[in-house]
Amino acid sequence: MLLDLVDVFGSGPLSGNPLAVVRGGEDLDDAAMLRLTQWLGFSETTFLLPPTDPSADYRVRIFFPAGELPFAGHPTLGSAHAWLAAGGVPKTPGRIVQECGIGLVEVRRDGERLAFRAPPLRKSGPLDEAERAEVMRLTGVRGEQVLAAVHASNGPGWKLLHLSDAEQVLAAEPVARAPVGTDVALLGPWGPQPLVPQGSAQWEVRAFFADPAGKLVEDPVTGSLNAAVAQYLFGAGLAQDAYVAGQGRKVGADGLVYCTREADGDVWIAGRVETVSGGGALAAW
Repeated sequence: MLLDLVDVFGSGPLSGNPLAVVRGGEDLDDAAMLRLTQWLGFSETTFLLPPTDPSADYRVRIFFPAGELPFAGHPTLGSAHAWLAAGGVPKTPGRIVQECGIGLVEVRRDGERLAFRAPPLRKSGPLDEAERAEVMRLTGVRGEQVLAAVHASNGPGWKLLHLSDAEQVLAAEPVARAPVGTDVALLGPWGPQPLVPQGSAQWEVRAFFADPAGKLVEDPVTGSLNAAVAQYLFGAGLAQDAYVAGQGRKVGADGLVYCTREADGDVWIAGRVETVSGGGALAAW
């Protein structure tokens, strides 16, 4: 087995969300995959496997310390990058097809970045009053700061609070503990949009999930959440055609996520992906 370490969605070296990608782990069972994921300690670890769908280029299983995810964004881009770096050749030039728990996800090159097509939302629409109150409690924000509270589920079951501005997003102080399975997030704009410098973040995002011990952890940069956020913003007319989201500055990262809606309505989520270490041998255990 071989292990690749990649950095996804960074604005520069070692500024995004780290990912471990395991190649050659076909003989690992679920328990072994989870045990390795927990030992490595990253938000996710992926396992590249032969596809079972003839349309796919590869299959990926995505684990986080509390279990397996049907889809996640930074593991999608990081796995595609590792597969290409290891010599993978797409069946269709310029179009990489990943098989994962939600089905097939398309990945493509976007200049120097990689991008994935945002999968359909599994659940959208407003949170009910109890859900809204609970997300406010968990994230430490006040009711007058919240412009909207919505479901943003596309694999992970994100519950999103849209706040008045990015400063409120960064000032929020979440609780220390939460029920296992919690996926909550905050979103806010950086000032009047026409005044934002070209290439800088126009929106700020924070994401929190509960680890197996019930600790509420902040994720550095979250592709699945940003995909759902983009569908919310474009669908509500709050963003036009393209924007850049920033995430991670509260946990020492400096992530940038490039979100685009094409003429056919498809939403693409792009980011920088870099190899930190490639092809390290993993001993059997």
